[in-house]
Amino acid sequence: MCRNIRTLHNYEPHATSEEVHAAALQYVRKISGSTRPSKANEEAFERAVHEVAHATQHLLEALVTHAPAKDRAEEAAKAKARAAVRFGAA
Repeated sequence: MCRNIRTLHNYEPHATSEEVHAAALQYVRKISGSTRPSKANEEAFERAVHEVAHATQHLLEALVTHAPAKDRAEEAAKAKARAAVRFGAA
C-alpha cells in the first residue's frame, strides 16, 4: 500500500495539493489497515487524511535545502529504468 507514497520535497515543479492529498490518503490507509473505511469510521478517516495533508503541506513549505531541485520527468525515467532492470532480471 505505501509504495505509492513518493518523495514530495525538492522537486520542480513543487508538489501539488493533489499529490500531497494522495500521499496523506496512502498513509492513513496504511496505518488504519483499510483502503475503505466503514460508514462508522468514514468521518474519522477523512478527517485524518485532511489533517495529515495539512501537516505535510506545512512541512514541505518549511523544509530548506541547498541541493538543486530534481526534475520529475528525469526522476521518473530513472525509476522506470531501475524497474526494468529489477523485473527483467527476475
